[in-house]
Amino acid sequence: MKKLPLILALVILAFACQQTERYTQNSPEIESIKAMFKAYESGDLESQRQYYAPNAQIFINTPESKPATLDDIMNSQKEEMGMFSNYSISLNEDGIEMVTTDKGETWVNVWAEWTGTLTETNQKFVVPVHETFQFVDGKIVKEYGYWDNGPIIQALMELEQSKKAATDSTAIN
Repeated sequence: MKKLPLILALVILAFACQQTERYTQNSPEIESIKAMFKAYESGDLESQRQYYAPNAQIFINTPESKPATLDDIMNSQKEEMGMFSNYSISLNEDGIEMVTTDKGETWVNVWAEWTGTLTETNQKFVVPVHETFQFVDGKIVKEYGYWDNGPIIQALMELEQSKKAATDSTAIN
């Protein structure tokens, strides 16, 4: 009978030590995101498909009521990439983590910088980026991406205005 409290304490201790890991900076999911970013940088957009579930929902600077498909995003990326002479994503090792939520969901969070040079003006942009990816069975099922496109949009509007002004002045002469 004297050993019962000791046995109970050992049993409680054994179960308390069996917690699942809820945070890490080293996982297969993180490696998938790194590989996906490398594919983006190399222009190999099609190889990104392997990381997504077929019905993945993607929200890039949009509310949850307006999900995009992977095809939508890849088409946008192709169009955008054509405007830049180079682009890259700088990812600091401290800027990527995997967490398991209280609901048991697996998410990879990324804080990075996107850098690109607008071909027509040679203007360089550095844009802080935050993305978070939900994984189920090793595939991305949801992606949320947030960054400020304002400076790039402003530069494109100014470029368009200067082209229009040049066309207008040529037409007048």
